[in-house]
Amino acid sequence: MPYRPLVVVILAAHWAFLGYLVLGGFLAWRWPRAVWPHVAAVAWGVYVVLVPTSCPLTVAEDWARRHAGEGAVTSGFIDRYVEGVLYPPQYTWLVRVLVALIVLASWTGAWLLYRRHARAAKSRLRRHAPLP
Repeated sequence: MPYRPLVVVILAAHWAFLGYLVLGGFLAWRWPRAVWPHVAAVAWGVYVVLVPTSCPLTVAEDWARRHAGEGAVTSGFIDRYVEGVLYPPQYTWLVRVLVALIVLASWTGAWLLYRRHARAAKSRLRRHAPLP
């Protein structure tokens, strides 16, 4: 089995998940039910930050790298590819706060849009309801 391409696929999945974690709540602006998978993704992200645990994608990447003849990974995905690459490590707390604000803004917008659509639907029902 070609393990090196598998490493690339796993890394792409990790980047996709990270992007979804940050921006996925905005999908609920169009599709309200999309908020629930995003809630699960955010819960996982918070769990990984608060509880020292290995992400399954990192474990899979490590396995594929070792089978490809490379050395084992020595740190997590964020530590290797994000922190210190996209932003300096001393700003980790700021980035976490910004991500939390983005997520909360996406959820707030989804809730406001949902509420507005629900009110409009209720109003339409009242207008077309048969008179007693």
